[in-house]
Amino acid sequence: MSLPPLYALRAFESAARMGSFSKAAMLLNVTPGAISRHIRTLEQWFDCQLFMRMGPKVEITQAGRRLAAQLEEGFSQLERACDAFRSHQQEIRLKAPSTLTLSWLLNTLRTFRESDSTPEVQVTSVWMDTDSVDFAREPYDCAILLGSGQFGDDTESHHLFDEWLIPVCSPGMVSQAQQNLSDCELIHPSPDGRDWRRWVKQSGRFAGLNLTRGIVFDTLEQGNLAAISGHGVSVGDLLLSLNAIHSGMLALPFPETIATGESYYFVCQKGTFAHKNNLQLYHHLKTCVPADYPANLQWLPKTSSVVSAGVAARSDNSSPSTDFSV
Repeated sequence: MSLPPLYALRAFESAARMGSFSKAAMLLNVTPGAISRHIRTLEQWFDCQLFMRMGPKVEITQAGRRLAAQLEEGFSQLERACDAFRSHQQEIRLKAPSTLTLSWLLNTLRTFRESDSTPEVQVTSVWMDTDSVDFAREPYDCAILLGSGQFGDDTESHHLFDEWLIPVCSPGMVSQAQQNLSDCELIHPSPDGRDWRRWVKQSGRFAGLNLTRGIVFDTLEQGNLAAISGHGVSVGDLLLSLNAIHSGMLALPFPETIATGESYYFVCQKGTFAHKNNLQLYHHLKTCVPADYPANLQWLPKTSSVVSAGVAARSDNSSPSTDFSV
């Protein structure tokens, strides 16, 4: 099917949007006469009047309004497609949860920049109650999301690392927590308190612990910061807490770390993972996943069967570099 000339469509859309042939001419760097001729070309093509001409003034017709609305949407889609293609060659737009960004991703991206000048990664840190991405509506090329790996029919996801939860506190509070956790202030890093409930249920410890009390935050990162300051005992993501643990800001009062059944995934549009930029970033992220876990942990998978410090399922772990507090 043949189409009218693209330059004529652009001239008409600009004139309709600006409400003036002269303003459209200035925008497109042509003469008002050229705009008028392009519009007449379209009127002959469609066999209908698009503008009423009243001397020096023009007024768009109802048919012109219908066509202008469709063209505005169409040109916007073309511009977005071209911008995305152009930027994709040198830049990756990455969406990530705020806790992950602060605790791990920023340092990881710094080493990526140091090792590769391109592509440049533009990260947007977002608080999300439920991690998600809509590539059709959001301006991202990829995302790092926490979940089951199913983030929509138009996406594909690739595993980065699992989420393991464990109680954390300041080193000065370890003894108190071990002697009587009930006397410690509980810090809930999620408004619904699910993290403490998960840990108590899967660890089999402190069944009578009152989980309705304590300080409530929105994110694991906020819970960790409160624990570092000595305000109580929180539940942290083990991997995302490793820097604070190794530096001595956080300690582990109990050895049980529980799997939530969720993992962090590198997510992109279906069929785009093989693109050079996506592969390059994913492989760097994967190689930067820490493996220097504290010794003497008890790993409790979702099935509640205990895996001790060696963790057969984690055969890629290096030797522990931090002693567990007992």
